[in-house]
Amino acid sequence: MGLVIQLLIPLALALAGLLIGALLERKHYRSIRAREEALRHILVFNEKRTPMAMTGQHFHLVQGSVVISSDYFKNIAAGLKSFFGGRLTSYESLMDRGRREAILRMKEQAAAVGATAIFAVRLETSTLHSIAGRGGIGCAEFLAYGTAWSTRP
Repeated sequence: MGLVIQLLIPLALALAGLLIGALLERKHYRSIRAREEALRHILVFNEKRTPMAMTGQHFHLVQGSVVISSDYFKNIAAGLKSFFGGRLTSYESLMDRGRREAILRMKEQAAAVGATAIFAVRLETSTLHSIAGRGGIGCAEFLAYGTAWSTRP
């Protein structure tokens, strides 16, 4: 009976992580899609130079950053996948949400200064671990930054 309980606890935690993580991820994606639609008028370019028509205008440095953590189920799934080899598909949605959220926060900052375009956009990613590589909760930081063009100072 003790062995059954010892097996059920991790299984119950993994199932709870799957359900709660999926609900929270869906909610975050809904928020991202709504905000992307609201900010789609702000154009984003990764080109270093602005068009000649924009010379002499007002430019602002804008940035957006976010830290996204993985849930218990994703950690278990990634651990099993890394044991057998292959792509860690359980972390792909985490990376997608992080990138999109950082760009949205950068666009929100650009909207606050009245910008209509952001040039030289760069996206930096770094992985963080709560217990310096000893199996802690994995999370990643995403930083998006660029030069926003605005008609007002």
